[in-house]
Amino acid sequence: MIGKIRIFLALGLVVAGSLVLVPLQILSMKTGWWPETVILKIWHRLILRALGMRVHVKGALSARRPLLIASNHISWTDIMVLGSFTDVKFIARADMEGWPLIGMLSKLQRTVFIERERKRSSGDQASEIADRMAKGDTMVLFAEGSTGDGNMVLPFKSTLFGAASMAISEGAAQEVFIQPVAIVYTRLHGVPLGRRHRPIAAWIGDEDLVPHLKVLMAEGALDAEVHFGEPVAFSKGSNRKETAKLMEGQVREMMQAALTDPRPSR
Repeated sequence: MIGKIRIFLALGLVVAGSLVLVPLQILSMKTGWWPETVILKIWHRLILRALGMRVHVKGALSARRPLLIASNHISWTDIMVLGSFTDVKFIARADMEGWPLIGMLSKLQRTVFIERERKRSSGDQASEIADRMAKGDTMVLFAEGSTGDGNMVLPFKSTLFGAASMAISEGAAQEVFIQPVAIVYTRLHGVPLGRRHRPIAAWIGDEDLVPHLKVLMAEGALDAEVHFGEPVAFSKGSNRKETAKLMEGQVREMMQAALTDPRPSR
């Protein structure tokens, strides 16, 4: 019964907030009267509040530009977690564009949708990402190419770093900075999550969105940690595979540190 009440209240909060924030975001995108991320941060925080999710941060987003964030990926909520306090734009798989709410939110923050299975379009997509970085946008790349269960980091795909190479080869930048970021879900109702229960936060593979959303809204009080590593300069002579391995190792190290000693909920 309590779970159903939480779901009802959470949905009501998101719908009411969206009715106000969506028109404001569209106005921002068309007029430029204020930075687009101002409304987006409020919207992300609103959704996190509806889910009962709290975010703890270690480190900070680098001030170096152009900047590409290389992050692990556990759930669709990763977007809200990062977007609630940083000025970033996202790179997402193409099918997300048609999702209810998430798709709309993604479009309103100028997400770049990529079709990983279509190699013919990969060049155009990498070029768009490179152009966005050259213009000052910080792009978030979920470098595993899929979602994990929250217990481990999957191998980073070096092909997804093609935008960094293209930004340099097209003359948009002499070097691109790549910063590792680890997203970790650590506690539920203040109690540290063990290996068995961490997948509660995870949204894996072809799992339906609505059932997973209901679980999160019914549970509430989930803590997420975001750890920022040191940015690495990627230049003309840099190797994508080596860079992917380096980012993967740093993200794995930060993730394990967070799981070993999760921050207390507040």
